[in-house]
Amino acid sequence: MTDTHVTKRPLALLGLGDMGTALARTWLAAGHPLTVWNRTAAKAEALAPEGAAVAASAAEAVAANTLVVLCLLDDASIGSALDGVDLTGKDLVNLTTGTPAEGRARAAWAQERGARFVDAGIMGTPSMIGAPEAGGYVFYSGSRALFDTHREVLEVPAAARFVGEDPGHAALHDVALLSAMYGLFGGISHAYALIEGEDIAPKDLAPLLSEWLGAMGFFTGNAAERLTSRDFTSGVESNLAMQVAASGTLVRTAADQGVSTELIGPYLDLMRERLEADPAAHAGEDTVGALTLLRRAGR
Repeated sequence: MTDTHVTKRPLALLGLGDMGTALARTWLAAGHPLTVWNRTAAKAEALAPEGAAVAASAAEAVAANTLVVLCLLDDASIGSALDGVDLTGKDLVNLTTGTPAEGRARAAWAQERGARFVDAGIMGTPSMIGAPEAGGYVFYSGSRALFDTHREVLEVPAAARFVGEDPGHAALHDVALLSAMYGLFGGISHAYALIEGEDIAPKDLAPLLSEWLGAMGFFTGNAAERLTSRDFTSGVESNLAMQVAASGTLVRTAADQGVSTELIGPYLDLMRERLEADPAAHAGEDTVGALTLLRRAGR
């Protein structure tokens, strides 16, 4: 007879907020032995009926497993939870939201304690965890050896994308995408504010916004090409001088509608600053050239 039983890799999970709990339930449902710890014990105990082993302390959870996943409130919480805990030989995967600098510092901290380390950035919400059709995924960076060893486990909750051995790059990718998202949200919010009080239903504007923003998606690739080549003038259809002139219509319309330009004003100001710095040199450029002003001196 052939034993078809396959033992799933065990792991520990520290932190059971909404995201941590979603991760825990996904691993448990997939059959992975899971040890959980949370500062508020009741959240960990709630998972016991689903098969989780509940650790009385972070140290106990870490001692029970080689693979340790962190999903805590912030970077300071990691230092607090693991203060004095023996990390020798452990593989730490940090799903706690943080900055690139925090990821790099935490990687060095882990190495000093004899552990391998991977930082991560979750591109999704708790409801997207364990739901491949939702499109969520996780950026990882740091120890490639750790990532390769545990990739199968890490891909259970959501797809995994390794973005380099610099531990800060997962957080940097995460923040870059989220920053673009909030900029998009700001523009959409401004659009809805303009029609507030008019005989235009938001639900009627919604499909027009989606269609238009989809058509403008070319800007992503265009900007990448121009920022790489530093060629801001070839093949320009709507040059900077024209866009700056046209932006006055946006500002005047907002004033007429009683709407603040605080959500779109900074980008319009950046274009104007680029043009006014050297009209002869920049008038015929694509607006992508204005983005170079964001890298201010001093960094």
